[in-house]
Amino acid sequence: MPWLASDVKHSLRTLFRAPAFAIAVIATLALGIGMNTAIFTVVNTVLLKPLSYPNADRIVQFGQRSVTIASFRSNVPEFHTFQRQTNVFQEVAAYDMSGPGFNLTGERPEQVRGIHVTEGYFRLFGAPVMRGRTFTQQEDLPNGGKAVVLSYGLWQRRFGSDPAIVGKSLQLGNEPYTILGILGKDFVPQPQADIWLPFQFPQVSNDFNSYFRVAALLRPGVTLAQAKAQLKLAAAEFRREYPDTNQRLEFHIEPLRDSIVGDSRKSLTTLLAAVGLVLLIACSNVANLLLVRATARRREIAVRCALGAGGMHIVRQLLIESVLLSLAGGVLGLALGFAGVRGLLTISPADLPRIGENGSQVAIDWRVLVFTLVISLITAVLFGLFPALVASRTDLNAALKDDPNRSGTGLRQGKTRSLLVILEFSLALVLVIGSTLLIRTLRALHTVKPGFDAQNTLTLEMSVTGDRFETTAGVAELSRNGRERLNSMPGVEIAAAAFWLPNYVGDALPFQILGQPLDRDHQYASSWMSISPGYLSVFRIPVLRGRDITENDTASSPHVALINQTMANRYWHNQDPVGQKVDVSRGLGPGLNESTYTVVGVVGDTHTNGPGRPPEPVLLVPITQVTDAYTASYSNVQPLFWVVRTRTEPQNLITAVTEQLRIASGGFPVGHVQTMEEVMLGSTARDRFNMLLLTSFAGVALILAAVGIFGVLAYSVAQRNQEMAIRMALGADRPAIRRLVIWSGMRLALIGITVGLAAAPFLTRFMESFLFAVRPWDPVAFLFAPVVLIIVALVAVWAPGMRACSIDPLRAIRTE
Repeated sequence: MPWLASDVKHSLRTLFRAPAFAIAVIATLALGIGMNTAIFTVVNTVLLKPLSYPNADRIVQFGQRSVTIASFRSNVPEFHTFQRQTNVFQEVAAYDMSGPGFNLTGERPEQVRGIHVTEGYFRLFGAPVMRGRTFTQQEDLPNGGKAVVLSYGLWQRRFGSDPAIVGKSLQLGNEPYTILGILGKDFVPQPQADIWLPFQFPQVSNDFNSYFRVAALLRPGVTLAQAKAQLKLAAAEFRREYPDTNQRLEFHIEPLRDSIVGDSRKSLTTLLAAVGLVLLIACSNVANLLLVRATARRREIAVRCALGAGGMHIVRQLLIESVLLSLAGGVLGLALGFAGVRGLLTISPADLPRIGENGSQVAIDWRVLVFTLVISLITAVLFGLFPALVASRTDLNAALKDDPNRSGTGLRQGKTRSLLVILEFSLALVLVIGSTLLIRTLRALHTVKPGFDAQNTLTLEMSVTGDRFETTAGVAELSRNGRERLNSMPGVEIAAAAFWLPNYVGDALPFQILGQPLDRDHQYASSWMSISPGYLSVFRIPVLRGRDITENDTASSPHVALINQTMANRYWHNQDPVGQKVDVSRGLGPGLNESTYTVVGVVGDTHTNGPGRPPEPVLLVPITQVTDAYTASYSNVQPLFWVVRTRTEPQNLITAVTEQLRIASGGFPVGHVQTMEEVMLGSTARDRFNMLLLTSFAGVALILAAVGIFGVLAYSVAQRNQEMAIRMALGADRPAIRRLVIWSGMRLALIGITVGLAAAPFLTRFMESFLFAVRPWDPVAFLFAPVVLIIVALVAVWAPGMRACSIDPLRAIRTE
């Protein structure tokens, strides 16, 4: 197409003759496209990019539903039931929900991430084996030996890529494990891990404690609906086989990617829609610039038309210019987007799935490149088509006489520019309202009293995996030795140990109040944690009734428990629960359902699932009094938390506290050392991430809207110099001229604000799930945002107003 090359050359020459205009357009587009590219890169990684496993679209994850709970946790009998559904599932594997951390001891002790898996895990996820092998069925049975598979990263970092390491042993918790193999470099584990160990489930089990995940590969040709139908039959069979379980239990599955993404989908799509509004505002600004430029080129276009150029040829030429500008903005926007992604990763919450450690999985791939190209072309049409059509309809006679008032385009262009300014202000208002709602949400979250004192408190995690901690006595001894050492340190007020922290308790167990009728279908469920003496004192959680746990609550003394106020109110109503007995873990299997506790105290509530959710029932028992079976399963999936209240800044004692715990544990390292205030910040990380991004979008939108209204008024004043001069010559004073210009701009802003107020509820309705203690139609947000935009508009229109009233009437009339 020779005409295309000719038009491109002509467009490039035209743009080079107007560098200021080209730079302004490219910079505006680069900002809008770059922000969209950055957000889309994260969206692509989390939501769109296929999982890096063979047949990833056929991998599903199992879960369970009952009357009171729905989760993706499974237990051993359920796992065996899933394995038997061979007509729909090709491979079934179990794995820990998250790596509990393992103590790699020896010359350089460190804590590494590890998960337990069944031997089919590596086949299910297509894990490439670089050296050695993975587990066999025999090694995955009880007493199958202590074996481990290493990740490529750990093999390289810790063992210097030693090719002879396979077959040797390493020390985990001072116990030898044989290294069977090393996985390939490109394997992305689910979840993240440095080492893998076999679960070694028994072939027959009555252990109904749900503490791991199960995934499977659908057989070729089997649909998700068919698998769900099969699981419905399997659930009925399961209930018949185990009649003492919850008789309302149902199994369910969903694609693995959906279960990994979780509630991140709605948050990211909302942010993508919001940044799209910023791009629309940028397009409106560029369209205004093109309309102004079309007026300046009116004579040039008229001459070309007089020489025989058709209207469509003019439109094509101007659209090519728009495409070139947009592509240049896209290239620059891609670079800005890459830099923006790095910035996003520094503030992204730790629980954002699929981004990898330090954002290692986030990259600009072909989808991002296609997105940037497509959005650049769409942008070119959005901002370039209408100005091109307007320019092609130039009145030749008026244009050749250089009479703008008779061109026929000035009025239309003025109205169009005004409509674009109105659009910018309405979109900016929507974004400002949205960001205000999120700011108020974050402020409300920070004002929630968590129910404990986080100041001057240090938290440390220690892995307690291994034979030594298969019994409650082993964990209790570690807790006692560690607390004795920590409490004797200068600067330490009191120390304690616990499984879980007060702001998050991730384990739930069924319980039954003795004296009430047993109902398998409606067993109560509460959050559960085991604690040492001093735990309530560390966090200054008040005892409202009864007493605290003490050193006298040992394995040989009567078993006792504390409950929080919410649990007392929900299950005992107006009765006093102190002195009442509860059975915990009834029906979960041998060794787990032998726990009867006497309630000895009621403690204050803490927000165990984050400040945005109400307190849940919580049962607290002494570390010394949980059953050995529970300790054995618990210590393999959950670290032990050490919590230390200090008299000085907690950071000053980190080295000394770490050393004392290393000695007390026999050389075990600690990990994830944080102050409790830092831990609390993590609970609002997702809300802070959403707020920062939407506020940034709103700020950019305000700047673009201000630039838009400033440009329209500045151009209008320049075109109306003679009119202003005549008005002043006829007696209009300068303040009146200033008011005329300012009001013409403010009128556009007020119309845009009105339109934005009408449109805002459509956005805020989708934001409702992100809000806390703030209504989607919050009056503060709907009053504050218009005020901000009015102030921005006043600032933007003031300079053109001052310029209009400074015109010299005599000089302007002489120029005319």
